[in-house]
Amino acid sequence: MRRTAAVLAFVAAAILGQAWAAGQTAVPERAVSLQECVELALKNNLGLSAEVLGPEAAAAAVGRAREIFLPKLAFTLGTQTSNQASFSWLDATDQVTSDFADYQGTLEQRLPTGATLSASLYSYRSETNRSFQTINPRYGSTVTFDFAQPLLRDFGPRMARREIIVAASTLEISENQLRQALLDTVYDVEEAYWNLVYSRESLEVRRESLKLARDLLAKNEKELEVGVIPPIDILNARAEVAAREADILQAQAQVRNDQDTLRTLLNLTGEGGGPAPVLVPSESPRTEAAPLDLEGTRAAALVNRPDLAMARVTSRTRAFDLSYARNQTLPNLSLRASFWSPGVSGTQILYQDDDPLTGVIVGTLPGGPTLAFKDAFRLRYKNWFVGLTLDIPLESVVSRARVTQAKLESDQAALRRRDLEAQALLEVDIAVRAVETDRQRAQAYRLARELAEEKLAAEEKKLEAGLSTNYTVLQQQRDLALARTNETRARVDYSLSLARLERAMGTSLEAKNIRLR
Repeated sequence: MRRTAAVLAFVAAAILGQAWAAGQTAVPERAVSLQECVELALKNNLGLSAEVLGPEAAAAAVGRAREIFLPKLAFTLGTQTSNQASFSWLDATDQVTSDFADYQGTLEQRLPTGATLSASLYSYRSETNRSFQTINPRYGSTVTFDFAQPLLRDFGPRMARREIIVAASTLEISENQLRQALLDTVYDVEEAYWNLVYSRESLEVRRESLKLARDLLAKNEKELEVGVIPPIDILNARAEVAAREADILQAQAQVRNDQDTLRTLLNLTGEGGGPAPVLVPSESPRTEAAPLDLEGTRAAALVNRPDLAMARVTSRTRAFDLSYARNQTLPNLSLRASFWSPGVSGTQILYQDDDPLTGVIVGTLPGGPTLAFKDAFRLRYKNWFVGLTLDIPLESVVSRARVTQAKLESDQAALRRRDLEAQALLEVDIAVRAVETDRQRAQAYRLARELAEEKLAAEEKKLEAGLSTNYTVLQQQRDLALARTNETRARVDYSLSLARLERAMGTSLEAKNIRLR
């Protein structure tokens, strides 16, 4: 019964193991290059999708600011009826009734100099039951042209376009913020990609190391069976196998973690709700030497880095704010000019002996609003006005707090820009040194790995000849695994240092053939 139960347990374990293996192999694999991962991240990353909306909103703000130079058309329309008791013996009735209706259309245009030019047409109709009216109903129209130009405060194209200039600066900052987010995302993808390469290669190194330990253990077990070695000599090999199996578990967990990190950056999910694909990097870390030009990299950083571009825009905006604050302390001196032409028409009332005081109406001459329009547009009655207005607000004369604040903010922005430039150059210098150091490390660890392979091969031959021990061979195996891991780490670090240098220079997008527009 015990033997039967053991057999059944073995069969059940085998079936479960095969089912687990089938489930593992059912997860699709996808070979990906670094360029493909970068493109997928820029296309699918949720954080970038939110950042893209920033420049669009800023561009809309620029368009809204430019609307100040679009013509403005305004209309007003009104009608009124008034009734009041008669208070004069001259009124015809006990109640005086007046009907009045008017409308006005105005077209206004703001000019780049800060001036305002407007043209308007005002018309009305008035009718009353009062006595002694000579025109009733009466129609009137007036064409008016107005021009106002500030001569001190708010004068000039820069002051007139202030909202546009500020909105354009905000748009430029928003675009550079998007570019910075893209640079950070590209580097994050590169870091995750190469870390996955390292964890997968590290896992393979550990598996190879475990295989070597198991091979040695199998050899020792055969020697133990024939009595060549005592039982105590096999303990080291068994302990080493157990330790290396534990190392593989840790390495497998790290591979899964790096897989999840890269998949999250790429926002990859399984098709049809299935499991996400297992990403298999198709590229190996770089080993060839990259050409380095310290002065060239420093110059590229000053030109291409988005944070420096934002600092320059901020400094320029604060300088403009200072000039605007100074302009607002000037008196408000304005030149104003107006020209208007009225016209009047209506139904003319004819009195006996042409004397309205008789109160005897002998006839009417009907008239409409047309004649009033004609007189107004023909400029029959010319009127004009030219003058200067001066407004001196005392707070702008006595207090200079706004100018002082703008001056301090401008100086602060300039200092921050220079400090950021110094920090950027330092970051580039460090990145350049890291590239060269990591390249030399990769070469040194490659040589160390080759020597470790030769030492292990020599030690295994000595063991076969009975001139070495299991402990020494296991130690050489550990040294070889460590050498291989260090070489892989150094090669990955070299690739990452190149990526950090590109980010420090602000050229990651160009290096990956990525264009914003």
